[in-house]
Amino acid sequence: MFFDQTIRNLSRAREIVRVLAKYGFEDLVVNTSLYRLLPEQSRLNWVRNDQPIIDFTSWERIRMGIEELGPTFIKGAQVLSNRADLIPQGLIDEFQKLQSNVPAFDSELARAIIEEETGKKISDIFEFFNDTPIGAASIGQVHRAQLKNGTEVVIKVQRPNIGQTVATDISILKEIVNRSEQLLEQYGVTNVMTLLQAFEKSMLQELDYRVEAKSIENFREFYKSYTNFYIPKVYREHSTSKIMIMEYVRGCKITDVAQLQKWGLEPAKIAEEGMHIYLTQIFEYGYFHADPHPGNILVRRDGVLCLLDFGMVGRLNRRDKLAFASVLVGIAQKNTSLTAAALRRLSVEDDIKDYGVFEYELGEVIEEFASQSVGEANMADTAQRLQKIIFDNKMKVPGSVFLILRAMTILEGIGKEIHPNFIVYDFVKPYGAMLLKQQLAPDYLGEEAFRIGSEFWSFLSGFPNEVKDIFRKTRRGTLAFNVQHQGLEPSVNQITNTVQRLALIFLSSAMMLTAAVLRNADDDGFMWYVEWYLLITGGLIGTATFFAILRNFRR
Repeated sequence: MFFDQTIRNLSRAREIVRVLAKYGFEDLVVNTSLYRLLPEQSRLNWVRNDQPIIDFTSWERIRMGIEELGPTFIKGAQVLSNRADLIPQGLIDEFQKLQSNVPAFDSELARAIIEEETGKKISDIFEFFNDTPIGAASIGQVHRAQLKNGTEVVIKVQRPNIGQTVATDISILKEIVNRSEQLLEQYGVTNVMTLLQAFEKSMLQELDYRVEAKSIENFREFYKSYTNFYIPKVYREHSTSKIMIMEYVRGCKITDVAQLQKWGLEPAKIAEEGMHIYLTQIFEYGYFHADPHPGNILVRRDGVLCLLDFGMVGRLNRRDKLAFASVLVGIAQKNTSLTAAALRRLSVEDDIKDYGVFEYELGEVIEEFASQSVGEANMADTAQRLQKIIFDNKMKVPGSVFLILRAMTILEGIGKEIHPNFIVYDFVKPYGAMLLKQQLAPDYLGEEAFRIGSEFWSFLSGFPNEVKDIFRKTRRGTLAFNVQHQGLEPSVNQITNTVQRLALIFLSSAMMLTAAVLRNADDDGFMWYVEWYLLITGGLIGTATFFAILRNFRR
């Protein structure tokens, strides 16, 4: 059987394979055992918008296939669009076009889920419940309601059986990847299983609304003293892993300039306050909202900013904060050496073969940034170039770094829409400079000294065991070395050719010498044909070898 018995939905597996073939990935299907799931009537000759599928690029076809496969795949692609260290930029650009335009499910089902999760009837919890959802996404949908005490709230309700659907799709994908990883790499999609694991981890967190509720409570604690920023309250007593009830906020989108001006608010000032609040999240708390699109940032009538939807949250530890700040400050100061050193310090590991080339590539990014005018300054372009350098050099950096770059790009778009002279780097510089000063603070130096000391002690304590292991393997005769020669192919080929020609010369000489011995010993001439055969063959081999050596010498 192709799939394990744990995969319950064979028809779903067939649907995935059919879509892969439809969008031009027939070789991935046909060259693996996946073809067994492809019905004969579902092959080739597909079109999209009256255009043959094969006319689209590979990246476009991957994105279109994901759109057709539905919510789980769309959500996964949206998650992976933030991982420039794992997938190429062309695929990121396509994944960022994906929208979770998912139809709402029946309100009776939503009511049933709420009652099952809370153990209470709708009428026992709410004074009013709106059956028409105000929004629907791949994981769930949102309804407005009013608690018995008169508080207006919104309820996020998870889609029926979405957990099982996601688990089934991930199981199928893992099976497909196990059987076709090499073919996928030919399309430029590398580290495929790593991508799946990142997606699975993200989905497990998003499928548990208690994780989001905890994030909301953390943010409320951080910003409880702020008067210009508000996080809606979550009602944990009525919330579970599948439903979440939180305070309803009245306001307009941050990009609704007309409404802001009608309320007597200054859009430019709102943009500046929003940017400072966001940078505070990154560089002070290291805990930030990772999806600040306009629909998630509301402005109340009194000018207070409100942040919604904490399903995607990023974290940076102190060391990574300082390294990332150094990258941004290095770009702003046009300091290539600082930027290169900071980016490498931010990376857990890398495959930088030539540090000089690495610095030069970063220098080009900085030079282009420096040559831009105020109106041309573009965080999106800078972020994209940085992500390409990270991808090309196989640098493993914290995933939150890409979330920050994406968020800053979104915020830049919002800022330029409502602020005439909005430049991200002007806001970043003070925070970057502050963090650079923190590197010389006694407590940070103490932390670094302790970390380095711990690593050194770990090395010293483990070194004797490593040496013992080497001697033990040596005594048993199991010690092995894996040596790879690089750049020696021409020399090896030359030695091989020389040895082959020497062997031919020895063979030629031996054959002619044998012929001479036979001629002297054969007085009656009975072996004349053997003598001539050896003489002629040996002569031909010798002549051919001579001309080959002469031709190689001239070359």
